[in-house]
Amino acid sequence: MPATIERTRIRLRRNDQVEVISGKDAGKRGKVLQIVAEKNRVLVQGVNFIKRHTRPNPQRNIKGGIAEREAPIHVSNLMVVCGECGKRTRIGSSRLEDGRKVRICRKCKGALDR
Repeated sequence: MPATIERTRIRLRRNDQVEVISGKDAGKRGKVLQIVAEKNRVLVQGVNFIKRHTRPNPQRNIKGGIAEREAPIHVSNLMVVCGECGKRTRIGSSRLEDGRKVRICRKCKGALDR
């Protein structure tokens, strides 16, 4: 029987600036490119590079060799970076006067959503 994967709510969104807090890339910052919600993972630009050996395929115009690309990283190893104070922070939520719900920085209370 396969192990069950427990899904948690991912509060990150595409184009968020995030910082890696643990692992081989700790301290690096990058932009969220893609979210894989089923596996609680996020693809971050410039973080967690892996090497893949590819075979040449002339029909698809693919050159062979060793290709480096980003791999998804677990969401628990990331923290969002506030655009106003520039620090990594946890995400809170608040309602605006017009009733919209926005994500806020827990340190400076600035809005993370534009």
